[in-house]
Amino acid sequence: MQDIPIVYEDAEALVIDKPAGLPVDRPRKGGPCLEDHFEQLRLGFQRDPVPVHRLDTDTSGCLLLARNPKALKRFGHAFEERRVGKRYLGILAGIPGEEEGTIDFALSKISSAEKGWRMIAAKKGKPSVTHWRVVAMAEGRALVEFRPETGRTHQIRIHALSGLGIPLLGDPVYGDGKGAPRTMLHAAGLTMQREKKPAIEAVAPLPADFAAAGFPEG
Repeated sequence: MQDIPIVYEDAEALVIDKPAGLPVDRPRKGGPCLEDHFEQLRLGFQRDPVPVHRLDTDTSGCLLLARNPKALKRFGHAFEERRVGKRYLGILAGIPGEEEGTIDFALSKISSAEKGWRMIAAKKGKPSVTHWRVVAMAEGRALVEFRPETGRTHQIRIHALSGLGIPLLGDPVYGDGKGAPRTMLHAAGLTMQREKKPAIEAVAPLPADFAAAGFPEG
C-alpha cells in the first residue's frame, strides 16, 4: 500500500496530497479507498482522521482531514461559510480566448439511463462561481488556475466546459476522455483562517502526469 504524502499537520488538522485514482469514500462495488490509509494517517492519535470535504476520485492534491470531532465541526462550518481558500490547477484540452475571468453559472444535477448522472449549467440550479486565469500554455493546451468560491460537485469540470467552452484534458464525462489517463485536475493549495491558531496553509506539488502532459510547474 502506497504512503499518502502529508503536506500540513498540527494537533487538529491534516492536509494530505491525495493521489489521483484513490476514492475518498468506499465505492459501491468495493475496492481501495482513503479509509484503508487511516491507520497510517493517525500519526499516533487514537482516532482515525475524518475527511472534511471531498475530491473526485481522479482529482489529486490537497484534502483536509480533521483529527477530532470538534475540529470536524468547525472546519465543516468554514467550508459552508466559504472561509476556505482553494486553488486548483487544471489542464484544458485547448486554449481559451481570454487569459482570465470569472465563471458564474448555476449548476444542477441530471441523470439518464444512458449516461448516468452529471452536472449541467441551469438557471434554476445552485449558485456557482469560479475565478480562473491561464498560467501556462504548451502543445495546444492551457494550464489554468481555478479558484472556486463555491464547492459544487464537479464545479470546475462543468465550468471549464460551459464557461470556457473547453473541457479538462482526459475528462470522460464533460470531455472525450482522451489525451490523458485521468481528468487533469489537481487541488494545488488550501488555506483556512482560525481564530486562536495559525492559519492552515497547505500546498501540494504538481504530480508527474502534469509534467508528462507538458506542465512540470504551476
